[in-house]
Amino acid sequence: MKILDTPQTGSLALTVTYQSRYGLIRRQRTIPRNPRTAVQMEWRDAFQRARSFWGTLTDEQFPAWEAAGQSRRIQSLLGRSGPIPGYRVSVSVNARLAMVGQPMVTAPPPVPVFPGSPVVGLVITNTAGNVSLQLQLSGKPGQYVLVFGARPQNPGVTYVDHYPFLGVLPEEAGEAVDITQLYAARFGAPPVGKRVFIQTVQQINGWQDRPQTFSARVRPA
Repeated sequence: MKILDTPQTGSLALTVTYQSRYGLIRRQRTIPRNPRTAVQMEWRDAFQRARSFWGTLTDEQFPAWEAAGQSRRIQSLLGRSGPIPGYRVSVSVNARLAMVGQPMVTAPPPVPVFPGSPVVGLVITNTAGNVSLQLQLSGKPGQYVLVFGARPQNPGVTYVDHYPFLGVLPEEAGEAVDITQLYAARFGAPPVGKRVFIQTVQQINGWQDRPQTFSARVRPA
C-alpha cells in the first residue's frame, strides 16, 4: 500500500518499503520465486565469476575501474546519487561479458555509442490455442540484444518494475524473431486475456543502453 512517511527503502521485520513512481510503497515481505531455470543459473554463475575476477586484478588495474565509475552515476535513491564504485562497474561489465560467452577484461572497455535499437514491437498471436510471442525487427541485431520479461499481468497494467533475464536474440534474426520458448521457460505459456511485457537491451563490450519496453495482450483464438 502507498504510505506517507519519511523517505526510506529496505526491509524491516515482515515488511519491505521502496520508492515507486506512485510514491512510497510498503508491502509484506515474501520469499522471491526461485525457478532455477538454466538462464537464471547461468547468470548467477557469471555474476559469481565476475566477483571472483575482481580479486585477481592488480593494484595498478583498480584505478581505471574507479575512474570509469566516477564518470557514471548510481540511479537516485531517496533524492541522492553518486558515482559508481569501481568494484560494481567491473563486476557489472564482466558478468555481462561472461553471460554471452565473451572473456572478462582487466580494464574497462570504451563506452560505445549505441545505434538505434532494431527491436520495434511485440506481436502475440493465438492460433487454435497455441500462443506465439514474436519481436518485430527493423534490421539485423547488433553485437547483442538481451531479452527480459515480466510474468503475465492483468490487461489494464501499464507499468512493471521486475524483468528477469530470458536470453539473447540470435544474430541471424530476420524481420521477426520468435521468443515463445524463451518466455515459456521462465513463466510458462501466458494465459488468454493477460498482458505480456518484454524489455530489450543492446549490449556492446559489456556496456548496455537503456531498455526498451513493449507489451501486448493475449487474445482469444
